[in-house]
Amino acid sequence: MEAIFKLRRFLDAPPKPLKAKREVCELCGVELAAEHGHVIDLDSRRMMCCCRPCYLLFTHPGAAQGKFRSVPQRYARIADLAMGDAQWDGLDIPVGMAFFLQNSRAGRTLAFYPSPAGATESGLPMEAWEGMVAANPELGTLEPDVEALLLSRRRGRSEVESWIVPVDACYELVGRIRQHWRGFEGGEEAWLEIDAFFAGLPARAGGEAGD
Repeated sequence: MEAIFKLRRFLDAPPKPLKAKREVCELCGVELAAEHGHVIDLDSRRMMCCCRPCYLLFTHPGAAQGKFRSVPQRYARIADLAMGDAQWDGLDIPVGMAFFLQNSRAGRTLAFYPSPAGATESGLPMEAWEGMVAANPELGTLEPDVEALLLSRRRGRSEVESWIVPVDACYELVGRIRQHWRGFEGGEEAWLEIDAFFAGLPARAGGEAGD
């Protein structure tokens, strides 16, 4: 009987709340702050969350024999991107958003567009990218693998909004679209998320680089 009463007390006790899983540095295991940096494995293209000391280890291209690279935090709007309708059509992008990344392993610039399935690669003619760089010299400052050109021709707008952003920002945008996209056209919630992302870029451009 005593054993039954002990069991009863155990069953009547309220369940202990589950502890939130703490995010840790994927390189050294230390607990991370909510705001932290990222390092990319250039062989697997895997993005890793990291602490500030680990971030600083890989800020130079030759670190770790070029296997890892810290993702910088430069946000810069290109106010007068030289691109007309013909140039946009030549990029062969089926939607109104795309980002362009110089892949050092592939030895060329790749184009991706956000979709409900994730970041989808699009065929990019080399001459199309070379023409963009010739018309917009600022594109020549993109750091391979870790910075991207992000373009947007959103609903009801004819102009192309263009930004140089860290590559992890592009994947953030892809994640928002995957989470909120509904149906063929996305739905109002998805487009509000997209608008909010681009509306927040100027504030990021005014922030400090780092973690």
